[in-house]
Amino acid sequence: MFKLNLPAFSFKLIKKNSKKFIFDIIRKKYFVLTPEEWVRQNLIHYLVFNLKYPKSFIKVEVKLNYNNLTKRADLLVYDNNFSIKLLIECKSFKINLNKSAFDQASIYNKIFKSEYLIVSNGINHFCCKYDWKKKKIIYQDSFPNYEKLNKT
Repeated sequence: MFKLNLPAFSFKLIKKNSKKFIFDIIRKKYFVLTPEEWVRQNLIHYLVFNLKYPKSFIKVEVKLNYNNLTKRADLLVYDNNFSIKLLIECKSFKINLNKSAFDQASIYNKIFKSEYLIVSNGINHFCCKYDWKKKKIIYQDSFPNYEKLNKT
């Protein structure tokens, strides 16, 4: 699969009926290896193995309702108090991140009220911190690690 702008990880991959599948360490099962799934799985591994997030505090493809439509947020991360602290919207590495990707993530975050929001296509990553009281967005140079997330 395509090399992303993330550290290289080892994945469990299988092939069934000419389709490739990748094992999700959070949901504990195999999923079709699409370009977006590749980005999602790389980000999950980055969170767990590099930024030290506990797997049990990460939720994948969380349902939400918006304008009478059912949508799914790619990744939500909780803190020690089980508050949503990080929302990640994953896009295929084949897609340039544009206003529509950021709009989608912002709409989801109006519902989840996460402190941090990340939009990534695996090549480009944008991370911002929301100050909900001041209604202000502060762009970050890097993703918060788990320790930092629990101090805010």
